[in-house]
Amino acid sequence: MSRVGKKPIAIPEKVKVTYQSGELSVQGQKGKLSRSIHPAVTIKIKDGELSVEPLKSDKSSQALRGLTRSLVMNMVTGVDSGFARVLEINGIGYRAEVKGRNLVLMLGYSHPVNFSLPDGVSASVERNNIIKLEGIDKEVLGQTAASIRRLRPPEPYKGKGIKFAEEYIRRKAGKTGTK
Repeated sequence: MSRVGKKPIAIPEKVKVTYQSGELSVQGQKGKLSRSIHPAVTIKIKDGELSVEPLKSDKSSQALRGLTRSLVMNMVTGVDSGFARVLEINGIGYRAEVKGRNLVLMLGYSHPVNFSLPDGVSASVERNNIIKLEGIDKEVLGQTAASIRRLRPPEPYKGKGIKFAEEYIRRKAGKTGTK
């Protein structure tokens, strides 16, 4: 059994957490997030710490306890310091630029690809091929980064495409000519 759910979450000084009738609201210097909490668990706030407690002691309630604790921890971290994902574009002629709330990508197609950024996610482009996404909601940020990567996933022969900065692409040798 995981022990993640038993750990209390320390609430930073600049973060305000409220829990009323199954709805958790977290407000900090970066913004405000809210989420409805599953009825199998409850949240207790005291002495600058937040803890997640299951209402029953069965296996599914314990699993929901760990999940809820991770989600709440991501909310607290997001409104306090925020999250960031970095994507790299590899390929000749591949580049990106930000125009308002849109990310315009040149990915080797016959047309530029316009990707509309969701609310709460901001993008910046460095050196035309490094995209930095920032936001307070880790779930939305990760889904946005995955959607951008899906536009042109990296291929294993030359490594062309969009990849996460920490991602490693296993390269294949390709065909060899015979004489």
